[in-house]
Amino acid sequence: MTLQAKLDAFKADFEAGKPPYNVPHAVIETMHRATAELVASGAAEKALKAGDKAPAFTLNDPDGNPVSSADLLARGPLVVSFYRGVWCPYCNMELQALEAALPSFRDLGAELVAISPQTAANSRKSVRQNDLDFPILSDTHNDVAAQFGLRFTMPDYLIELYRNLKNDLPGFNGDDSWTLPMPGRFVIGQDGVILYAEVNPDYTRRPEPADMLPALRHATQSAD
Repeated sequence: MTLQAKLDAFKADFEAGKPPYNVPHAVIETMHRATAELVASGAAEKALKAGDKAPAFTLNDPDGNPVSSADLLARGPLVVSFYRGVWCPYCNMELQALEAALPSFRDLGAELVAISPQTAANSRKSVRQNDLDFPILSDTHNDVAAQFGLRFTMPDYLIELYRNLKNDLPGFNGDDSWTLPMPGRFVIGQDGVILYAEVNPDYTRRPEPADMLPALRHATQSAD
């Protein structure tokens, strides 16, 4: 089953209120409204695209060790996945799909990192729960996400919904700004140029990991 098929199946069960979810229809409507408004805002069109220069970054892994994009690119092309946090089931399914594809990435000489605004403790939880063999980096305040054009501020009505659902985003992130990244996936060549970019303001839609393989093959051939 493809990643998107799994996401669609989960979404169907969640929105139908099947146990254990039992989510009120008003909650679903509010989530749909927020997604539709973000799509209509055109924010995704302003994100970095293939052909753009990727910003350099240094972020800490869950153990507090700094990880530099320059160091990673010195070894080969880099796959970067921005996601919302351990609390997001769609994000967790995406991380699991990336983990399954990791051998294919490494066969092409590529490194993979995930970037989230969550705290180191929550990143460690993500690694444990999803049995990951790649690092999750903490992007405090979504500053690096903003450099890639992904950061957005949640509308007040969505913040109120999260609070009512006890989804304590400031607690998850150690930051009370109520910002999130749009889910984004990038392949960066060793020269720092983006070879593949997929950004979707609808958090229930994620690209397949295999979609990046042509860009990685191109990067490997160019390096040769």
